[in-house]
Parts: sequence; structure tokens; C-alpha cells
Amino acid sequence: MKPLFSLFALIFIAFTSFAQNFPCRFEELTAPDFIQALEKSSKTCILPIGVMEKHGPHLPLGTDLYMSREYALRAAEQEYTIVFPWYYFSQINEARQQPGTIAYSPELIWKILQETLDELNRNGFEKIIIVNGHGGNNAFLNYFGMAQLSEPRNYSLYWFRPEGRAEIKKKAEELSKVDPYDQHAGNSESSTMLAVQPDLVHIEKAMQQSGEDLERMKHLKYVYSGIWWYASYPNHYGGEASQANANAGELLINEKVEQLVEMIKLVKSDTVVPKLQRQFFEESKNPLRTKQ
Repeated sequence: MKPLFSLFALIFIAFTSFAQNFPCRFEELTAPDFIQALEKSSKTCILPIGVMEKHGPHLPLGTDLYMSREYALRAAEQEYTIVFPWYYFSQINEARQQPGTIAYSPELIWKILQETLDELNRNGFEKIIIVNGHGGNNAFLNYFGMAQLSEPRNYSLYWFRPEGRAEIKKKAEELSKVDPYDQHAGNSESSTMLAVQPDLVHIEKAMQQSGEDLERMKHLKYVYSGIWWYASYPNHYGGEASQANANAGELLINEKVEQLVEMIKLVKSDTVVPKLQRQFFEESKNPLRTKQ
């Protein structure tokens, strides 16, 4: 019996070791492994979202794609979850005048995001975390999140909203410089890209165009207009990135990853949002019966 026991022990150890080392990248899993990886992830998936748009004269068009997925992959290595492939179907109408911008219609970006979530759920995911790398998506994702309440869903959607800490920002600025604007392709974003994809950063070109806020709508008080970004930053560059620094970038990346790891743990164990959704959808069937 001893040799047989040893054989089973070796098989168990090998299986356990293998099970603990599933790729976290969705596209790298085999179909059979996907089933076990789904369970290991607690049926949780990260959808990192970016876009194809100009990032000043010195950063690649896919900057937001690189960064959102980098945050997701680093976090998933610490708290296992499955990370969806490159997703760039985003709201970017404000940069349609710039070369390389891929601006899909509002109807399409809504539909493809909803169908992607539905397909993830059909494949077993019950909790989906959006990690957004593109500021132009913020208003869209806020409304999209609210619209999830329009009909019953068999999954819960969570949007990662990191909080910048003053001490980290200060340390990063000490390693690089204070950027008076630091909005888009500025010092912070350029520093993070130097930490992740240095071969794609051409920092020597950062001064070829202006990233100054032109404030062309400053005279209009109490006003919002969709042209606001173009009014401020027609070069689709907000900041001054010539002194960007990879070490500063690592500080900024680690800050977000630390928060994302904590969020993944909280989402995995969360029972409140799914319970509230079930209760909400049940009450929505007949609002006249809702206790007043």
C-alpha cells in the first residue's frame, strides 16, 4: 500500500501545485483550465479598459491600455483573479481631430460593453471589476453603472476608483517635477509609462507641443459643454512631461495596485451588493408593494 499511497500523494501535490499557478491572463488559459481558474478566482474577473488616442507628442496611442492592464495584472498576481484581454472600445469623441484616435459610436461602445459583461456572466463570472485607464470614460461609466439597474442581472459590477494620497504624490514629484497641469500625458502618466513600457516613451519629444491649459471657456460661468476638453487642451496633451521619471512611476503604480488588491479581496467576499440587487429587482416588479 505504501508505494500506491506515495503515488497518490505525488499526484495530489502535483495537481495542487499546478492549480495554484493558473495564468491570470484570460487569453492564456486553456478551456479545461478555465473551469478550475474560474473557481480559484471566486468567479471574479477584471475588465481593464483603455482606448486608442493621442497622448501628447511622446507617448503611444495605447497608453491607457498598457496602464489599465498593468494595474490589473500586478494585482491579480497578488490576489488571484482572471484578467480580460485588451479592451479599447471607449468614449473618445473629444479627440476625434487627432491622428490615431479610434472613436466608436456611443451606441456601439454601450452595446459591446454590455454584451461583454453578459458573456463573462454566461461563462460563470458573478463579479466583474472594471479597471478604467481612460479619463474620457468617467461620465460614460457612471451612467452605464446606474443603467445596470434597468433590468435584472446575474452578476454584480464594480468599478475600481483609486484614491491618490498626498504623500505619494509628493514623493513622486520630488523624483521628477511639479507639473502645473498634469492632466493627460503629463508628468504622472509619462512617469508610469516609463516604468512599464520605457521603449515606447519618447520623452525627448515632450516639449515639441504645448500641454498648457488654454482656458478658452473661462469666461463662461456655470456652464458645462462637451467641447470643454478641446477648449482647454486642443493638442490632447495636458501637462509638461519632460522630467518624467520611472521611479516616480513605480510609486504611483504601486499605490494603485495596493488599493486594487484590497478591492479584489473585498469584492470576492462581498455579499451585500448581490443581495441588494436581488432585493431591488424583486421590489421593482411591483413598486406598489414596496414598504413605505
